[in-house]
Amino acid sequence: MALNKQVFKQRATTAIVFVVIMLAGLLINQWTFFLLFSFIHFGCWMEYQKMVGLIDKEYTHINPFHKYGVMIAGFCFMLWMLNGTYSFAGFQLQELGWWALVTFALVLPMSEVLLSKKNNPRLMGYSFIGLLYISLSWGLMMDLRNKGLYLSAVKTGWWDAGVFLPLIVIGCMWVNDTMAYLVGSLIGKTPLSKISPKKTWEGTIGGIILCIIIMGYVGSKFVDVSFPMQGYHWYIIATVCAITGTAGDLLESKLKRMADVKDSGSIMPGHGGFLDRFDSLILATPIVWLYIKLFVD
Repeated sequence: MALNKQVFKQRATTAIVFVVIMLAGLLINQWTFFLLFSFIHFGCWMEYQKMVGLIDKEYTHINPFHKYGVMIAGFCFMLWMLNGTYSFAGFQLQELGWWALVTFALVLPMSEVLLSKKNNPRLMGYSFIGLLYISLSWGLMMDLRNKGLYLSAVKTGWWDAGVFLPLIVIGCMWVNDTMAYLVGSLIGKTPLSKISPKKTWEGTIGGIILCIIIMGYVGSKFVDVSFPMQGYHWYIIATVCAITGTAGDLLESKLKRMADVKDSGSIMPGHGGFLDRFDSLILATPIVWLYIKLFVD
């Protein structure tokens, strides 16, 4: 597959804008971090519901409380994953998120029974899958940031060390995706899967190897000073991110094929929608969280 310079230029330009917005949200403070991923959360949900509606037409007729309530329930899970430093007007957002989540868990099934003309458990199943696929990941992303604060009390300049761990995970996604694209464009010949015919084995393997080398080194040499964990953990985290990130990309590609769409959305020219941009991170985040929980905490 020859390198398409025009496509690469468009992708590079929009990627720069994307990176600036992402870094601002990630680095300014904990509130911009939360607001950034809250926006991403709702964007992913809207695209997910649209694609599920294309796959199963009945899903387009779910009642409004179901449609928006499940998004809000997922957002409440994100609130629950915050720590005690997030408070507004004297209310702890973490506690508010817990009680709101419990309320929605009880009310949503009832609304489906009372407000829907035809009760269909399959439709609730699609929404439950969405909670696992989207809201679980972004909620655990909030907790990953908290874990950075728990692992280290170090303050670095005007921003805290809690953002290091999410930055490494996100950096792994970018490095793996970019290196896979470049390697695949230059030497890729063997298709990886029918699900995503443009991906090649050469590009995929090259992206994974380079991600492990680059991000493992960055974590162990530049970030490890702020975290009391041995350097090899960063190489394992980079490996987990690269492999699960690739799997997440294929999973979203399968969803798009089922919905018969090229992109999940059009928020970024040349890059598609929210799910197109964050499909890798969505699947990688829970696995990294689990690894940290089992082997680092």
